[in-house]
Amino acid sequence: MVLLVTVALLFNGAVNMALSYREALASASEVQREKAQAASERVIQFFDGIETQMGWTTRAEWARATLEQRRYDFIRLLRQSPPITDVIQIDGTGKERLRYSRLEPDAVDSGQDFSTDPRFAEAVAKKIWYGPVTFRRGSEPYMTLSMAHAGRNPGVTSASVNLKLIWDVVSSIRVGDTGYAFVTDETGKLVSHPDMSLVLRGSDVSARPQVAAALAGRDDGVGIQVAGLEGGQGLASQVLSTHVRVPRLGWIVFVEMPLREVLNPVLVSLSQTALLLALGVLMAIVFGSLLAGRLVVPIKQLQAGALRLGEGDLTQRIPVTSKDEIGTLAVRFNDMAGRIQEAQETLEGKVEARTQALKQSLEDLSAAQDRLVQTEKLASLGQLTAGIAHEIKNPLNFVNNFAELSTELVQELRERVDEAGTSLPAEKRAELDEVADLISGNLQRIVQHGKRADSIVRNMLLHSRGGGGEARSVEINGLVEEALNLAFHGARAEHPSFNVALERRYDPQAGMATVLPQDLTRVLLNLIGNAFQATEKRAAEMPGHVPQVTVSTRARDKRVRIKVRDNGGGIPQDIRGRIFEPFFTTKPAGQGTGLGLSISHDIVVKQHGGKIEVFSEPGQFTEFVVTIPREAPHKGPPA
Repeated sequence: MVLLVTVALLFNGAVNMALSYREALASASEVQREKAQAASERVIQFFDGIETQMGWTTRAEWARATLEQRRYDFIRLLRQSPPITDVIQIDGTGKERLRYSRLEPDAVDSGQDFSTDPRFAEAVAKKIWYGPVTFRRGSEPYMTLSMAHAGRNPGVTSASVNLKLIWDVVSSIRVGDTGYAFVTDETGKLVSHPDMSLVLRGSDVSARPQVAAALAGRDDGVGIQVAGLEGGQGLASQVLSTHVRVPRLGWIVFVEMPLREVLNPVLVSLSQTALLLALGVLMAIVFGSLLAGRLVVPIKQLQAGALRLGEGDLTQRIPVTSKDEIGTLAVRFNDMAGRIQEAQETLEGKVEARTQALKQSLEDLSAAQDRLVQTEKLASLGQLTAGIAHEIKNPLNFVNNFAELSTELVQELRERVDEAGTSLPAEKRAELDEVADLISGNLQRIVQHGKRADSIVRNMLLHSRGGGGEARSVEINGLVEEALNLAFHGARAEHPSFNVALERRYDPQAGMATVLPQDLTRVLLNLIGNAFQATEKRAAEMPGHVPQVTVSTRARDKRVRIKVRDNGGGIPQDIRGRIFEPFFTTKPAGQGTGLGLSISHDIVVKQHGGKIEVFSEPGQFTEFVVTIPREAPHKGPPA
């Protein structure tokens, strides 16, 4: 007992220590990563705001504004964006045209050549350029941000940005009692650190293991145990380091916490485990000594009886000498021996019966498990589809709306060009007309495909929503007739010249069936609508062709069969097997999403427990056959 308790406590303590150690590292690493991520987001937000303020000085029309207007715009930029201390306009040849500064005299048309300066060359090549971090007057950090203008032969707007706000944010990060943060640029040079003397000396920490690993991309930013920047040996100098990259800038934010502070919970757990081990061993010794005397003799009697019983002596009984747990165990042993002796003759029959029952139970359990897994998958997939469709719909609406608005703006641009008349050179006018035509063509394609994408999203939402109401008993012929009338009048409303010969063949014995009326009506509307489109297309291709659609019902014992047949162009054999796949369609862009037959298949098969079949002869006919039970199982909404 002492050995068992000791081993158990040691094993439990080791497991707890390992779990505590991993949990402490994981928790500290996650906190550090969140701190670093927050600092990275603050840095990006800072530069996003600067880029937004500078954006309206980089448009193509701004370069053609008057000098006075550009001076006013620069003054307004300095007022609206306090971090900007200097702003320069450089024309397309690399010459300085305008300079405004908070710290130095302003300049107009100085003509200073920036054609080889990175502020001009890199911005023209990359559209936007972030310069290296520098320190003015040995204290405040600055960075140059240059943005290329739009249009041909673009100029550049270059601004000098004060990074003191970013410096203060990063330097104030604290993790735990002694954790801290620092930032390096893409070469490993310190940009920010709580010890400002290291930053002002231009310290290069690229050789440090955590910095080298981050620069080389050998890890994904999870916490690693390394020596801190201060150096030293042993546990006292070890830190848990986590980093996050700052997008676009190439900077890396490091957050570090001394390993001793991280492992404090582990040390506390170690002391508790040691105390528990000592108390457990002591108690095991005391209680083991007391129980050994009372357990040894009765247990040996039980052991001897069990041995004889195992050898086949079913008449073996153990004398009951006490009323404690051992005596109760002896009574139970004797009862067991009697029952074994009683059941020996009928053992094989009982085993066979139990085996069959167990087999049936396992089959039922497996079937129930399969149904449960399928239901969960369908529900999860439906929720996922609805979530994706909702997320896509908002940006898609913006695309469609702005495409239509841009079409109006292009038309307005054409009107302005026409108003300019002969004052606009013929070459410029032809160039503007060409660009306007190109933009109009692109916008028409955007609107066309945007409407198709919007139709797909609506059908995805329809595909993923719940069932259409409660199941109830309806008259099948009446439901089919109602769907046929709705489809026909809908087609006539959309195309007043549409006409088709309708033939109804309803079986009076079709009777009643328990269905989801709204969902089944949706299936019939889709099948009849497709039939109308097929016959209309056939009539357009073959003058003199008479469009005809036949709708029929037929009773089949416990099932009802509904047929929709048309004399359209038919479905080729090579695509007949794919028509029920989601998003598969042979219709032109904007006329179909490929979800109608997929939704119909799920409603018939998964909700009503029926089946849907298609028969077709190219150039002759197409016939869809829907077969549903009169009592539908209603397995849930289609996924």
